[in-house]
Amino acid sequence: MSLTPVLLGLGSNIERVAHLTAGLEALSGLLRDMRCSPVFESLPVGIRSGPFFNLVVAGRTELPLIELDRRLKFIEADNGRYAPERKGLPLDIDVLTYGERVGNFDGLVLPRAEILKNAFVLWPLALLVPERRHPGAGRTFAELWREARMEQVLWPVSFYWRDVQLTPPALSRAFPAPPSES
Repeated sequence: MSLTPVLLGLGSNIERVAHLTAGLEALSGLLRDMRCSPVFESLPVGIRSGPFFNLVVAGRTELPLIELDRRLKFIEADNGRYAPERKGLPLDIDVLTYGERVGNFDGLVLPRAEILKNAFVLWPLALLVPERRHPGAGRTFAELWREARMEQVLWPVSFYWRDVQLTPPALSRAFPAPPSES
């Protein structure tokens, strides 16, 4: 059975720790060799809301792309993503890359454009898989991050999953949270 390397982006802006933890638990049942980036807090981009927690997950899956995406939608739904009374984005999980695929696959465009547009996606990728190449751009995620000119505000935050600290303390100290707005 062949395993395909995947990169997934996760984000939440309500009950962030609970929803990201639930998402990681569910993903651990779908992915092999799962690894997580540090977690970042960021101001919202494109929507009016409270700050987000974001991270990237790398792993391998035996699921075909469309089935993987379908299962991710179930995980989102289990966390209230599609509930009519929701007041934010409990859990968002996006397929960023699926192997080396480039193109439109039943409406799922890969690699996901947000990789090159959002610091809260590219910075975690550069930390988690620095030498992996972006399937479309052909450059490593570390190279893309070094050259990025993104005007977004984000900072690493302490986050534990299964008693492991995902964000190294040195990274959190190197980039303290910006002062709160009054």
